[in-house]
Amino acid sequence: MGLKNIAVIGGAGYTGIELVRFILGHPGFRLVAVTSDNDAGKPLASLYPSLLGKTDLKFTEHASIETLTDIEGVFLAVPHTVAMSMAPNLLARGICVIDLSADFRLKDAAIYEQWYSVEHTAPNLLGTAIYGLPEINRVLLQQKCSELAMKGATSENPILVACPGCYPTASTLAIAPALVIDAAIDAPVIINALSGVSGAGRVVKPEYLFCKVYENANAYGVASHRHTPEIVQVFSWQAGRPVQVVFTPHLIPMKRGMLSTVTLQVKPEIKANVLEAVYQKVYGNEPFVKVLPYGTMPQTASVVGTNNAHVGIKLDESTNTLIACCAIDNLGKGAASQAIQCANIIFGFDETVGLTAIPGVV
Repeated sequence: MGLKNIAVIGGAGYTGIELVRFILGHPGFRLVAVTSDNDAGKPLASLYPSLLGKTDLKFTEHASIETLTDIEGVFLAVPHTVAMSMAPNLLARGICVIDLSADFRLKDAAIYEQWYSVEHTAPNLLGTAIYGLPEINRVLLQQKCSELAMKGATSENPILVACPGCYPTASTLAIAPALVIDAAIDAPVIINALSGVSGAGRVVKPEYLFCKVYENANAYGVASHRHTPEIVQVFSWQAGRPVQVVFTPHLIPMKRGMLSTVTLQVKPEIKANVLEAVYQKVYGNEPFVKVLPYGTMPQTASVVGTNNAHVGIKLDESTNTLIACCAIDNLGKGAASQAIQCANIIFGFDETVGLTAIPGVV
């Protein structure tokens, strides 16, 4: 199959440098460029010393990508609203684009503009972008892989993957099996999710300073978080009908990791053994999603630094309420490693290549 030349645009942030880490350890990818306008000319290892001896690459300006002619795939780790200005030109050059921003996740440009307060400048791509959660969209990703193999990546055959947000990933994996079997009554799905501070990105704001975050926890973006319409969209896909969502994210004092607790009212005839069987069936062959023994809830420390997702469920029979929890690494399965998983499928590699590291056990 040969090595695939890969570039990361926006590689200086936490998600971007996680992409770099996974790509450097991938036997099928050759990292040829990492961009950062603010850090152009600096060695990657000068910002992230853990890369000493692993790469001699230096950051280049975003525009440098335009001069490279041998790139087969680009990861966009740039802020929301920036990716939509970059993706069209890359696709026109026949380059596969895996976007980690929110710019192509929502299928309705009007909803995007409502939640992000900016005009969507590439609405024509929303219909072709594949939502990059392999556990629910693997068939479409594999179809694109087949098209790429038959036709090659061309401007008439663009491959654009819109990777999900971290909260939608954890919340969807927690509850998708129950939605697929139409277990829920017609009532809002309640999500309470916890995230490490790295989810805010590599930015300097008072609310993310050590003295503010340490020994503190708080809800934020209440009834207004931008991941809400994405969660509504994917939940509705899985249920085959409109689903209402009440989503409350929380910032907690740890670097990375995410735990999403999803509760929904289920129909009286839905029993614990039915739910347990469904979850085991849906995720039984998934390489990265592990269903814990019934009643056992996941913990973030078990998945940090990996592409793994741990799911636990329990039915409160007194109220017919399903409590489903999912733990992921917000920088891993919630961002960078999931993007690698999608790229593996797009380029025809085994889905697990470069993603099988065992997390720390302490």
